[in-house]
Amino acid sequence: MSRAAWWPRLLNHPAGWIATGFGSGFAPFAPGTVGSAVALLPWLWLRTLSLPMYLAIVLLAFALGVWASSWVVRRSGVQDPQVVVWDEFVGVWITLIAAPQGWRWMLAGFALFRLFDIWKPWPVRTLDTRVKGGLGVMLDDVAAGVYGLVCMQALAYALR
Repeated sequence: MSRAAWWPRLLNHPAGWIATGFGSGFAPFAPGTVGSAVALLPWLWLRTLSLPMYLAIVLLAFALGVWASSWVVRRSGVQDPQVVVWDEFVGVWITLIAAPQGWRWMLAGFALFRLFDIWKPWPVRTLDTRVKGGLGVMLDDVAAGVYGLVCMQALAYALR
């Protein structure tokens, strides 16, 4: 069965919906960027939560992502399928933890996360190449999100 025929069948299972970011991973161009942009929609709700609740949801989303990504990796035989974008959701949410209010900060967080996710500075690249399965899919984006978070907070501090 061709890839084009197989990938849409992922949506027959809840893990496929989650891993593909509710289908946003099927974008024909730059699915990681599209998934990161779609992740901003639930973030608009997440940002209204207390910090402990926000962190709990991100941790739960990470665990859910490991499960869903593992399911897709097992079925596809591909170590980091492009259609899996739940890792971008979690990475963006990490970058935007405690982001100052305003759409400019939201866009800055989005851009910083994408920068680190694409560039893959150490240890992001190491995690991407050495850790396999659903955990590996998720961990490199968590690391990119942490880089983005540090930069966001440093920028916010510098501009105070």
